[in-house]
Amino acid sequence: MYHYSGSVAHQSSGSAAAVLEPAAPDQNAMVFQRCNWCGTAMYHRLLCPVCQGSDLRTERSEGVGTVRHSTVVHRNTPAARNVSMIEMAEGFVVRGRVIGPPIGIHSGDRVRLSTAKDPVRGEPVFQLLDEPYRAWT
Repeated sequence: MYHYSGSVAHQSSGSAAAVLEPAAPDQNAMVFQRCNWCGTAMYHRLLCPVCQGSDLRTERSEGVGTVRHSTVVHRNTPAARNVSMIEMAEGFVVRGRVIGPPIGIHSGDRVRLSTAKDPVRGEPVFQLLDEPYRAWT
């Protein structure tokens, strides 16, 4: 919700766009939105993808998730890197990078949000929680 004051529009603290300028001083925390109508969790949205509602509240994520998809990218980079889709415990999906050898990241691996941030793309960076045992890799 925007409040008009002169020539500048100010946001109320519960607006969906508040994630772009978090009020929390902790820059390493991940914030997401949850729809007040249907309860759907989402990351960096202005409208709910389920009910198209704009009444979203901002919440803080615990930073724990599961790798749903990971791919190795060799293009436009001096070294191979991974791009992963992480399903967070709160129910939303975020694109990010997992620290470690790109070939060693698999679907189902548990990850935690790292304090590092991708300097080029600004995406969140995750680290593996468990060192997976893979007998046939």
